[in-house]
Amino acid sequence: MTTSEGPTHPPPGATITASGDASAANGGIANTGIMGDLTINHHPVAIQQPVSAVQVGQPPALASAFQPRQDLKDKVLAARRRGDDVVLAQPDDVSANAGLGTRLLAGGGGVGKSQLAAWFAHDAAEHGTDLVMWVRASSPDQVINTYARAAARVDAPGADGTDPIADAKALLELLHTTDRTWLIVLDDVTDPAHLSGWWPPHRPTGWTLATTRLQDATLASSGRQKIDVDVYTPSESVAYLTDRFTDANQPYLLDASAPELAAALGHLPLALSHAAAYMINQEEGCAVYLDRYTNRRERLVELMPADADPDAYGRPVAVTLLLNLEAADTTTPEGLARPALAIAALLDPTGHPDSLWATTAFIDYLSDSRAHATDQPVTADQAWKTLRLLHRYGLLTHTPIDGNRAVRIHALTARATRETTETSQGLAHSAANALLQLWPSNDNTHPELAAALRTNTTTLASLATDLLWQPSGHPLLYRAGTSYFDAGLPGIAVTYWNHTTEQAGRLLGDEHLHTITARANLAASYWQAGRTTEAIGLEEKVLADRKRLLGDEHLHTITARANLAASYWQAGRTTEAIGLEEKVLADRKRLLGDEHLHTITARANLAASYWQAGRTTEAITHEKQVLADRKRLLGDEHPDTLTARANLAASYLQARRTTEAIIIEEKVLADAVRVLGNEHLHTITARANLAVSYRQAGRTTEAIILLEKALADRERLLGNDHPLTAATDAALQEWV
Repeated sequence: MTTSEGPTHPPPGATITASGDASAANGGIANTGIMGDLTINHHPVAIQQPVSAVQVGQPPALASAFQPRQDLKDKVLAARRRGDDVVLAQPDDVSANAGLGTRLLAGGGGVGKSQLAAWFAHDAAEHGTDLVMWVRASSPDQVINTYARAAARVDAPGADGTDPIADAKALLELLHTTDRTWLIVLDDVTDPAHLSGWWPPHRPTGWTLATTRLQDATLASSGRQKIDVDVYTPSESVAYLTDRFTDANQPYLLDASAPELAAALGHLPLALSHAAAYMINQEEGCAVYLDRYTNRRERLVELMPADADPDAYGRPVAVTLLLNLEAADTTTPEGLARPALAIAALLDPTGHPDSLWATTAFIDYLSDSRAHATDQPVTADQAWKTLRLLHRYGLLTHTPIDGNRAVRIHALTARATRETTETSQGLAHSAANALLQLWPSNDNTHPELAAALRTNTTTLASLATDLLWQPSGHPLLYRAGTSYFDAGLPGIAVTYWNHTTEQAGRLLGDEHLHTITARANLAASYWQAGRTTEAIGLEEKVLADRKRLLGDEHLHTITARANLAASYWQAGRTTEAIGLEEKVLADRKRLLGDEHLHTITARANLAASYWQAGRTTEAITHEKQVLADRKRLLGDEHPDTLTARANLAASYLQARRTTEAIIIEEKVLADAVRVLGNEHLHTITARANLAVSYRQAGRTTEAIILLEKALADRERLLGNDHPLTAATDAALQEWV
């Protein structure tokens, strides 16, 4: 496991971003590219209106026999007429229902909040609302990525698909000014902090509807109305059963025991859904099922200790779950329902790709864990039939058109599954292996899949606790961390790697190689976020540890040295950077060969430091070789080739060969706009570099226009505190 490396060089008041190489074995992150100084201030851009009838995110389909719950709808609509956003939550206390004077499980669940929100989303889309968004709000990553997708769909000014955070902010800016209609549903808010800075604005034509299991005062403030969603009323429960049986052409299943059964289930919509699915599949009436349910509830203590569910409200779900599982396990393909649901219960309730059920890791686990031993391995077709079987019994929802979120399991169903099934190391590792097998080699070509896999990894890691660290850190934990880099989410990456480094140190030891890699990746996230001092402190320790444990010429040690040099360069400690980079280049030439991409990157980074030290002739010599090698090996328009060309131009500028620099930089900017997009960080750097050359050539007006745009873009994409932003601002102040 290794990390990557960083910079190449910037001219005074400009910046050059280079994509370096990256070697990331067993989940290590390869940090590439260089960033110099400069960044931007924001200029107003004309607001574009979203195109009509845009839907982003997939709300769940309305359940069979969906109950209108008109009183709740009226409360939501009344709040909307007052101009309030709405938060659907559980009541602080749940009134007694059929003798169950209890609180909702873990703050609630199963009462139909998401279904009610889904009704509003579907209704808005059907009635021509211009933008309808369904946002899974259980993590900042999910919120940011959905906002970014929406920004692209509505052509939000400044959103170019290269930076999710910047695109998400561009969407919010648009919502502040547009006169088009919109509805944003924030489903399953698990932490108000996740929405800090991301709550949509209050607008006459747009509103926000959120669901949560929390009882948090901060969610019911700032113009938000909290509306409690309780269980069904007795009449709604019976109406639900009536509608389900009628829709299934089995009205005879409804008998005189229906009210008693609904009361025994606490009028909980999720438990009623489980029960109805069982009765329909088994053609069993309410009276027979009630007897079966009562007997099973009395035996539940054998599988679920009393302290496993202190709120007691999950008992109806657990009992109905077990009854459905027993029935599904005896249905062809036999013996697969229970182990399959056990894996699903460790994943993100908001959905995972159904292609996970076809991975070898998933199928192998079913073969090893099936209830009825057999010499025949489970097939992909049997795994698929098991998925549909669990869907038929209401234990999960399979909606193929939902793509990367095609398989959903209710959080309460998942919890009941875990409390009646041991989460073993084998189970946790099988789930992790399946997710890892789905991970694309290039996140940027499959951003939505990568986002879904990240949230599923987060859920799995939190539920499996230490199991994924036995016997050492599972590669999935490292792959997910590198994905935050690829997604352009350095702030979230810092949080992730902080936690992962702490976990690795606690469970593996401070000097385990996987712990050192986690520390290196944390440093890389600091570097990407512009927190250079913190990056250097960690990188110095990583280099010392790898030298001691692996030797001075191990490739991972060399990468650690390159990363430290990149941070020294970013901090302006040029002499120290050059000393390290000269050694890195010599070692890589000897060990990897003169034309290995890692060797070429080492040469590019050394040239950047020579440039920074004013050793222009040496910089130009190396940069010409780097440009020739990258053109030959990567092609003329590869981003790394563009960077090499930009770096050569910067050195020409330093050598006062201004005309040559401008010719190259104009081509770099045109290529970057075409290949990377108008607001990619590398494109912004190209624009800043061209501004510097224009100024040196006396073309001051053109230079200021370019640099003002570069500063505005960098402020929006990197923040005011990033070194590049500060350097750009300082340069512009000097010019004007």
